[in-house]
Amino acid sequence: MRRFKQQLPQEEAIQILETATNGVLSLIDPDGDPYGIPMSFVFDGERSIYFHCALSGRKLDCIRANPRCCFTVVDRDEIRPQEFTTYFKSVIAEGEISGVREEDAMIAALRLLSSKYSPGIACESEISKGLPRVMVLKMSINSITGKEAIELTKQRQGE
Repeated sequence: MRRFKQQLPQEEAIQILETATNGVLSLIDPDGDPYGIPMSFVFDGERSIYFHCALSGRKLDCIRANPRCCFTVVDRDEIRPQEFTTYFKSVIAEGEISGVREEDAMIAALRLLSSKYSPGIACESEISKGLPRVMVLKMSINSITGKEAIELTKQRQGE
């Protein structure tokens, strides 16, 4: 990161991944063109992010052609017109993505997604019903970097 003073502490970057509800998954398609998709997701608290999608489509074509990816989450985006700036916090995770093949692992990931987006609601029948029609994707994270606006960095440091 060029502006390393604005880098968020790793714990805060991870907290953003744990609480955010959507982000943009960036892939490279088979022709070498960029492809970004807004996605719901769940971070497992370790080094993986899970998504779900249909069994076919451009996203899966991209992943088969090149598993490298990044996932971007914007936690804060407060426009400050009078200051000609934006107070932002964001996280970028980089890594590789693949389809989850084992049924038990798919069910575990779908349970994580269900507990995040439908907390307290029984999900087993929905998972069983949808399992034949869903692909679970696992992003194995190589790096997580968070960044904030310099104004927020200064506030954090008490300047």
